[in-house]
Amino acid sequence: MEPVRKPLVADDDDFQSGYSYPRTSRMNGLLVLLGVVEALGVAAIAMVCYWTAHYRGGFAWDGSGQQFNWHPVLMVVGLVFLYGNGILTYRVFRDQVKFGVKVLHAVLQVTALIFAIVALVATFDFHNANGIANMYSLHSWVGLTVVILFALQWVLGLSTYMLPFASRWIRTLFMPYHRFLGLAIFALAIAACLTGLTEKLLFSIADTYSKFAPEGILVNCLGLTLVLFGVFVGFIATKEEWKRQPLPEEQPINMSIE
Repeated sequence: MEPVRKPLVADDDDFQSGYSYPRTSRMNGLLVLLGVVEALGVAAIAMVCYWTAHYRGGFAWDGSGQQFNWHPVLMVVGLVFLYGNGILTYRVFRDQVKFGVKVLHAVLQVTALIFAIVALVATFDFHNANGIANMYSLHSWVGLTVVILFALQWVLGLSTYMLPFASRWIRTLFMPYHRFLGLAIFALAIAACLTGLTEKLLFSIADTYSKFAPEGILVNCLGLTLVLFGVFVGFIATKEEWKRQPLPEEQPINMSIE
């Protein structure tokens, strides 16, 4: 059963008002897992940055391999770290008024989309500058599908839940699909990262990969970190007892949407 909320402070500003959950073992478990998720996300970003800077020559925007290096970094930051945190906004900011959480959710997701688009541009520019074919690998097919689906999901979410066009019953009807698609696309994004990391290693260190080259070990660890990040995000996002409940002032307006 969901714990009873207690008012924090009386405040006329909707963005500052809220209610707090008593510190139960369940809520403590949520906080611990959120800390684990953030630690895994930061570790993944650190590893992909170190890999591309130390082993792959750093960064540039000149059509060289250094330009390509932006691709894995931006994809990990955008379509994994920011996307995952966007999914968890309704779990993290449980006591805040819903409109502010919606805005944060939308901003995190559109920022992730921008990062993904820049990452795609970096790859296509690199391929075209070096006479490399585009869109022939499984990684490229899955990756482009992820970006297209993610963009469509964001547009549908914005038009349904942020703009005052959709009726309440449409919002309620679409919500289960919005949640499912969000997690499904997130899982596909991690799958695209894993295929991309493997593909890059096979192109770059095929002769030494099977001999446990340090670069290969680092990238394998990065892949496992991304998987763990995704697993914990999915677990938190689907655990019913951690679902955000409407605040008392929201219930007459929107009881069944979140």
